[in-house]
Amino acid sequence: MGSMPEKPVAAPVAVVWDVGRVLYQWELRHLFARLIDDPEELDWFLAHVVTEEWHFEHDAGRPLAEMVPERQALFPRHAPLIAAYAERFVESIPGPVEGTHALVETLAARGVPQYGLTNFGAEFWDMFRPTAPIFDLMQDVVVSGRERCVKPDPEIYALLESRSGHKGSELFFIDDRADNVNAARARGWHAYRFDNAAALEAELAAHGLL
Repeated sequence: MGSMPEKPVAAPVAVVWDVGRVLYQWELRHLFARLIDDPEELDWFLAHVVTEEWHFEHDAGRPLAEMVPERQALFPRHAPLIAAYAERFVESIPGPVEGTHALVETLAARGVPQYGLTNFGAEFWDMFRPTAPIFDLMQDVVVSGRERCVKPDPEIYALLESRSGHKGSELFFIDDRADNVNAARARGWHAYRFDNAAALEAELAAHGLL
């Protein structure tokens, strides 16, 4: 007697997008290369003063009014540059990632529900969102800084499920970080680690979304 066939995995019906390095380019260097001429000084500044690790505190919900003065006290010589981080953050986002916005538009034209799930500071999101009409095509965007919960914490994935009304098995998630992708898979989501738009397009088609 043969073994029982495996139960088919449910096909996804909605797409969840990460933002930074998936829909939009993002590098702190884009901003500070305009403000620091010396390449060695720029490298040192990004490794020690305005680092991605420190920036992540704002993604997690810490207000700039706490972060910036604290950092300026630690690095008083760089106080004006630290202020520029808060005032000119949008300049660290030079433009869309090639090809992904076209995929959002195609999915929207097909009537596929789309959502954002992003580690992004609340204050910076308020600055950036008006410059990014692509999110008008999405039903909702869950922003870590507003929720004070960041990927890959399971709670933020659960929040997206609750707000979207979709079970994990109905969601196809796209992120550039392996830890975030693995956390989504642990909840039963379809999840794909982003590298380039052409490969993503093929994956979306393979899942019946395009």
